[in-house]
Amino acid sequence: MRIAPSKEFGRRERQIMDVVYRLGRATVGDVMGRLPDPPTYSAVRAMLRYLERKGHLRHTRDGVRYVYEPTVPHAEAQRSAMQHLLRTFFRGSRVGAVAALLELPGKELSDGDLARLRALVRRARREGR
Repeated sequence: MRIAPSKEFGRRERQIMDVVYRLGRATVGDVMGRLPDPPTYSAVRAMLRYLERKGHLRHTRDGVRYVYEPTVPHAEAQRSAMQHLLRTFFRGSRVGAVAALLELPGKELSDGDLARLRALVRRARREGR
């Protein structure tokens, strides 16, 4: 029985999902090698199984190893995370979220970045979003 994916992760679950999404497919060893301050092998294996039971991962066998992969495409997971972020921190305001991103300190936006943003806004208007 597949359990529908939940929307929220604990810190370590998020780290593990980030590794699996970044790699596309991962074994316990792959995950351990990319986690900050990794727990034991058996703890990582248990968390992967838990994420599988929750419906976020599935596995295939490769010899004696299990290879885990996400059940939801990365683009869909990104959209879901952004919707959660908008609801949680910006009361659903896309303008508020974009303004917060633009106000972050760091590298200045290039002319190419600004042109891309303008094109995305025009497309969103045309599509009624």
